[in-house]
Amino acid sequence: MRAAQMQKYSKEIQVELNDVDIPEINSREVLVKVKAAGVNPLDILILNGTIRMISDYALPVTLGNELSGVIEAVGKDVKNFRVGDHIYTRLPVNQIGAFAEYAAVNEDAISIMPKNLSFIEAAAVPLTALTAYQALNDVLDAEPNKKLFIPGGTGGFGAMAIPIAKSMGLYVITSGSERGRSRTLSIGADRFINYNEENYADDLSNIDYVIDTLGVKEIKAELGILKPQGKLVSLKAVPNYRFAVENNFPMWKRLLFGLVGAQVDFLARKNKNEYHFLFVQASGSQLQEITNLVEKENITPSIDSIYNFTDINEGLIKVSTGHSQGKVIITF
Repeated sequence: MRAAQMQKYSKEIQVELNDVDIPEINSREVLVKVKAAGVNPLDILILNGTIRMISDYALPVTLGNELSGVIEAVGKDVKNFRVGDHIYTRLPVNQIGAFAEYAAVNEDAISIMPKNLSFIEAAAVPLTALTAYQALNDVLDAEPNKKLFIPGGTGGFGAMAIPIAKSMGLYVITSGSERGRSRTLSIGADRFINYNEENYADDLSNIDYVIDTLGVKEIKAELGILKPQGKLVSLKAVPNYRFAVENNFPMWKRLLFGLVGAQVDFLARKNKNEYHFLFVQASGSQLQEITNLVEKENITPSIDSIYNFTDINEGLIKVSTGHSQGKVIITF
């Protein structure tokens, strides 16, 4: 089979299409014929080595963190899935490889696809939807009628996070360029801030929760709009000591991340807030809950562009620019 592989960590965005063996499955895994795969900023971070301290990979490694496809074989102990099932998944962190014609996945990481989505649409859901779900449920423990701010919520993440947050009863505010206003409001956002005309740091206050998608440069401003005891979870800034403890990292990594995150932790404590860093994990059970919500509310992800597998480097470059309005998808 063909697979898009990274040969070395590099700032250059370049993967190779190689012929490799179709993976063998163990008793708890399924073999998936991949129909589509989502391209994410996470793939760029893996390529350039930014997250090696969180997850380091033996090279060469097949890239890709989320996919949709059809089950072609099941292990003898797989209980909930059958050959022919249409599934989607955020692959486990230590078992990535969505940019390939076939993938072996543990059944605990997969869910039946939402019936209202195509393979292309379904491939755009798992990573962003699980990120939003885990941020809101597992980290923020979000409560109904509280105020949530998602800066930069007009892309693929916002397309999933906003309806999930609304289903939990939250008041949702987001920001972005004007061209994202109508879609963002149509999927449930209560307020939209055009960042070219308004400064959210001046306009917002007493916010309960922030999901940071912009990184370190915005953390101080985002903390500044929170009420006392408000919570911020970042998807892009810096891991901290709390993150290392929650992920059972060894003591040397806990100390290292404690140093890396010391400044943002200090800012959070100064404002009497909580700072969290999230690195999304695979979860078939949570993905099934997302499936139910997507079907019930007829949610569709925002798709920016679709590339053929042979043009995967173009798709990666598109994501690296940060200008995509929605998900970039690779088809097979």
